[in-house]
Parts: sequence; C-alpha cells; structure tokens
Amino acid sequence: MTLQMCEEAAMAAIALQADRRQTQSRPAAALKPLDPEILSAAIPAFFIGRNSAGFWVAREATGRIGGLFLFRSSAVDFANRQSAPARCALVFPTETIELDVENRGNPLMVLAERAMRLLARMTTRRPT
Repeated sequence: MTLQMCEEAAMAAIALQADRRQTQSRPAAALKPLDPEILSAAIPAFFIGRNSAGFWVAREATGRIGGLFLFRSSAVDFANRQSAPARCALVFPTETIELDVENRGNPLMVLAERAMRLLARMTTRRPT
C-alpha cells in the first residue's frame, strides 16, 4: 500500500466518522480558562481534542495559539514544541472542541475539513 493510498483511506475513515458525529451532533464545548489553583501560570496548558469533523485540535488554554491535525500525536507534538524548552500540561476534554484561533498546525487540514464537510453533504443528499 502506498503512502497516498494510506492517506486516502485515513481521510475516508475520518469522513465516515464526521458523518456519524453530525447525526449525533452536540454543541462544541466552550474552552474555559483553567483554575489557577489547579495549574501554575508558569506551566503552559493545551487543550487537545477532536472537532466536529474528526480532526485533532490543539489549543493553548489562554487562546494564544492553536492548530488542526490529522493525528493525536501530531497535536501533542505541536503543544510540546510551542511550550519548549519546558513541557506543558495537556488537557483532554471529552466533548467536541473547535479551533477558535488561527490554525498554526497543519495548513492542509483546513482544506481537508472543507472537503470532508462537502463530501458528507453530498452523501446525505444522494438518494439510495
């Protein structure tokens, strides 16, 4: 299997997940600031979770920076790079989260997300 075939299979799987998530859609969680008693201001914190399209979102807790990614590991790596040389605290919300800042992650994810939403709309409109 070539790399392109693997990427296409991954995109198709994510599109199917996104279609299923839309049928069970819940509003995205509002990312609230972390309690200062729980986390020190000296330690950067990142929220990492999935958006409604099934992509991974990494967003700094104060909204300074964030990005979209195909893989969870890429989102975690992004958070660690942004907080270098020290590590950061990672928060994994159970709810769907959306990126509400400029995407500084994988720039192709914005295009892929649009394509998947279009594909999902086309498949729901198609008569069977």
